[in-house]
Formats: sequence, structure tokens, C-alpha cells
Amino acid sequence: MANIRDVATLAGVSTTTVSHVINETRFVADETRERVFAAMRDLNYAPSLVARSLKVKETHSIGMLVTTSSNPFFAEVVRGVERYCFEQGYNLMLGNTEGEATTAQSYLKMMLRKRVDGLLIMCSEGQREVLGQLDWLGDLPVVQMDWGSGGACDLIADNSHHGGMLATRHLIALGHKKMGCITGPRDRAPGTERLAGFIEALQEAGLPLRSDWILEGNFDCASGHQAMRSLLAQSERPTALFVCNDMMAMGAISAATEAGLRIPEDLSIIGYDNVALAEYMSPPLTTINQPKEELGRLAVTRLLTRINGERPQETLITLEPNLVIRRSCSTPSTQ
Repeated sequence: MANIRDVATLAGVSTTTVSHVINETRFVADETRERVFAAMRDLNYAPSLVARSLKVKETHSIGMLVTTSSNPFFAEVVRGVERYCFEQGYNLMLGNTEGEATTAQSYLKMMLRKRVDGLLIMCSEGQREVLGQLDWLGDLPVVQMDWGSGGACDLIADNSHHGGMLATRHLIALGHKKMGCITGPRDRAPGTERLAGFIEALQEAGLPLRSDWILEGNFDCASGHQAMRSLLAQSERPTALFVCNDMMAMGAISAATEAGLRIPEDLSIIGYDNVALAEYMSPPLTTINQPKEELGRLAVTRLLTRINGERPQETLITLEPNLVIRRSCSTPSTQ
């Protein structure tokens, strides 16, 4: 692994100059700075850069990388994290990465320069490049939230497979036999696991699976709207739909309403997450609740446990979802 001397040699400068460039402790000419940065990139010196930034003493601050803060689900979890950090006397430093690995890396390096005591990463499958380099962090405590790769880090996740089964069993209990699903991205665990729960519940009930009624979304309103329009363009449609998050469910309901369908009389829709807005939709959305406050509290609690030097053996903590019945689902008018 390259060290600061290797960088200095390749850039044609002294190790002191490299140190000043990294630490921003003295003016260095732009051309020299660029040679140093180019040498660092060529030598993959980032691990040493991050190691330099590791805390030398507690700062009572925690860093948090979030894929997007515009989704109400993430915002509600972040609010819980902030509240519990405040109660424990910690400051929260938040970085919204929009799923971009380069943005995540920039935030990560900034947080380490600030010497955060620990790091929370939420929705980390959108940042695999960062996750693959978490060995940069040395002994810095890291907790992944919602979904991720687990591994050496703690992972606190929703039991999405069970949640998918809960949603589908509810529709089956209402008498539906013709059901479709709008999934999340198939390369992310929530999308695949919730779909797997949907399929298993159908199989359990001996009901057919229509692949043309399974459409992929991107966990946002627009993709739910587009998926519903694609579904309504088919010659036959299901009587009920499991939508794998509330944002897509909102988009799906909007598209269905635009097409003249009544929810739930013509089409039952159940969502996932139980964001605060779900209760105030028209009609109020039946959904699968993720314990968002509990997710935030557990993540901070486990991170503080690690910061305080304890090393729990269990690295995976699974939170169980539950069904919240409102008025977007009813018995089918036809089959």
C-alpha cells in the first residue's frame, strides 16, 4: 500500500508539502496541489487519507450518509436519529448523497476531517463503491441502516420479505385472486425481498402469478405513476395491487384516478413504509409500517455502543413490520 513518501516522490515534492495539501494547513500553488492530487489518485492513496482523518479524541459528533432526504421515509428516520443524538448529547452531521458514489466519498472525507466519532450509512446499496472501501475507516464504528451489505459493519434492516407477505395476505383475506405488484429496483434488497414475499404469499394461497402484472419502479412517485399507466394499458388488469413503497403508491393512485378508476372500489392498493402522509391521502393508504423511530433509535444506540468500546457479536438486527389498515383496500367488486 502506498504511503506519503510514495506520493511525494511521484509528485516531485517533499512529504511536508504533501501533508500541507492534505491538511490544508498552508498555501500550496495550484499546479503543485494538482500534482499531489494526481499522485494520490494514481497510487490509490485514499486509504491513507482517510486513516489520517480518524478521530484522536471524542468530538461527540456522528456522521450520517443518506441516499436522498426528499423521500418522506428517509426524512422521518433522520428526524428520529437527530432526536436521539440530541438526547445523548451528540451532534449529527448529515450528507445527502443522492446515490452518487463520488458525492458519498466527498462527504465521507469531510466528515472524517471533522473527526466524527462514528458513521451511519442509510440505503447504502446505492453506494457500493463506498461500501467496498469501508476498510479505509479502520476502527471507526459504522452502522448501516435500512439495507446494505452487512459484513463487518452492523446492519439494522426491515424484514422486507415478511412485510411483502403481510401485504399480500391482507389482499387475499379480502377475497382478491388477481393481484399485481409494483416493485422497487430489482438490484436492491427491499425490492427483491418484498417481491419474494408477495410471490410466496400467492403460492401459499394457491393463486396464480401473472408476470405481466409485476412492474419495476424506483421508489419514487413518478415511477409508480408510470408503472400504473403501463398496467392500465393492458387488456386485463388485477383487482388489487401491492406497491412496494408509499411514494410509488401515491403515484399509482394518481394515475389510476386520472384514468377514472375509484380506489378501492375498482382497484385496491396497499403500500409500504407508512410515511406520515399516507394517513392523509385520499383515500387514506393501507400500508405496511416500518418502525422508523425504532430504526433511528437502534442505529444510534448500536453506534454509541461501538463508540464506547463494546463489541457486540451480533451484527444484523432485523425489525419486524406490521400492517396498518386504512381505506385504500376493500373486497373486490369483480374477479
